[in-house]
Amino acid sequence: MDMKNTQYKVAAVQAAPIFLDLQASLKKAIGLIEEAAKNGAKVVSFGETWLSGYPWWIWLDAPAMGMQFVQPYFESAMEVGGPEHQQLCDAAKRNNIFVCMGFSERAGGSLYIAQLMIDDQGETIAARRKLKPTHVERTVFGNGDGSDLKVHDTSIGRLGALACWEHIQPLSKYAMYSQDEQLHFAAWPGFSLYEGKAHALGWEVNTAASLIYAVEGSCYVIAPSCMVSQQMHDVLCDTDLKKDFLPLGGGYARIYGPDGSELAEPLPHDQEGIIYADIDLGAIAVAKAAADPAGHYSRPDVTQLLFNPKPQRPVVMRDEYNAGKEPVAEQAPAEETAD
Repeated sequence: MDMKNTQYKVAAVQAAPIFLDLQASLKKAIGLIEEAAKNGAKVVSFGETWLSGYPWWIWLDAPAMGMQFVQPYFESAMEVGGPEHQQLCDAAKRNNIFVCMGFSERAGGSLYIAQLMIDDQGETIAARRKLKPTHVERTVFGNGDGSDLKVHDTSIGRLGALACWEHIQPLSKYAMYSQDEQLHFAAWPGFSLYEGKAHALGWEVNTAASLIYAVEGSCYVIAPSCMVSQQMHDVLCDTDLKKDFLPLGGGYARIYGPDGSELAEPLPHDQEGIIYADIDLGAIAVAKAAADPAGHYSRPDVTQLLFNPKPQRPVVMRDEYNAGKEPVAEQAPAEETAD
């Protein structure tokens, strides 16, 4: 990495997409990318499933009610390698900016909570999937695998990403920390759901999860946040109870330094916009000197992580399998037994 690329401005988006409308959401996203670049940002990040919205209906009613949204949500999902993906790459290149986009990924007949990382030359760094959808998200989305826990070496540092409650999975986080991550994208869907009724889903807990990730990983964390818009309300909330379950707003975008310091002035939770911070990757060395959990502050003689980073696919062609071209699931080593 060129030393001149260790200091730059980063941006976190706090905004709602156009729900269930991929083209309109993409147009809005490109406008936000352009705005961030005009304001001097080298990196901009969007929240969980920003394209084309988080499926809030799964928390609001019985599964049968939600079936009406299955087809439009599937049709508004983005495919890796598709034309919308290319438009994002073109926008990144045109504006000379790195982009991390949260999106609902359509692959075959399945959907995945995904994050797309693109560099400032419009090249795709990675498209990764959330390892385990949370609670009722599993009625919509499939699982990722160990290949999605990866940190990528780029011209501006080592970049990684996780979505939402992956930030409360200690082992997944540790796998990321072990790869010397420097800039982390923490994608969140917004925090208005069950306001005052489920503290664990609220902004205090989840912004704290981003903060702790920064401290544990000794890295910078960009934590963009989606929002609940009036348009989403009009589509989803046909009763007073649903309106009470899902208030408007819920945006709590944050940017944290490797010592846990908050680096950007937050926006009001019901206001769309972009927050910015100037970062210096050199400060990571100071944080790691105090505590590097996957380095000098570890105790591998006491605790170790068994991490399988290989992709796992449901179908492996026999010729590929015999040629060893396709990684397959590996069994954990058998425990040693005393003689």
